[in-house]
Amino acid sequence: MWVVAGILLGLAALGAIAGFHAGPHAHLAGAVVGVVAAVWLVVMAALGDSRPLLYVLLGADVSITALMGFAGWRVLSTPGSIAEHDRPPARIEGHLGRAVGRLDPEGVVRVDGEEWSARSLNGPVEPGARVQVINANGVRLEVWREDDESLPPVVREKGTSS
Repeated sequence: MWVVAGILLGLAALGAIAGFHAGPHAHLAGAVVGVVAAVWLVVMAALGDSRPLLYVLLGADVSITALMGFAGWRVLSTPGSIAEHDRPPARIEGHLGRAVGRLDPEGVVRVDGEEWSARSLNGPVEPGARVQVINANGVRLEVWREDDESLPPVVREKGTSS
């Protein structure tokens, strides 16, 4: 009977650990196995196996199973609970910002409250000058100095018209 209890508790622990990598479905699966393990431990106690270890394992199993079940249920039942880092980043092309330092042609700009490495496409940019984001290449932006009238870029979202 102890072997079965150990296997069930091991599977419940595996579900708890896997839930951090595989998502809330693994937490719920671990919680289901934890409930089965708790029932098994109660049956063992009812059949006369009253070692202190059994009660310690039962208490730990009930606590961890309740937490796993609640966590899995909470995430799956709340559609907006997905972490921000799991969402694709918003498009930054077309946004306006300011040069933090001199861009000659590379430097740092602040766009939407965040600092980015940037490369000026139309010459040096003085600190504080307004820039428009033309393109994002990974974590480096290509920007256009806004006071340059030689070729004003117009960045539009797909599907929009002038």
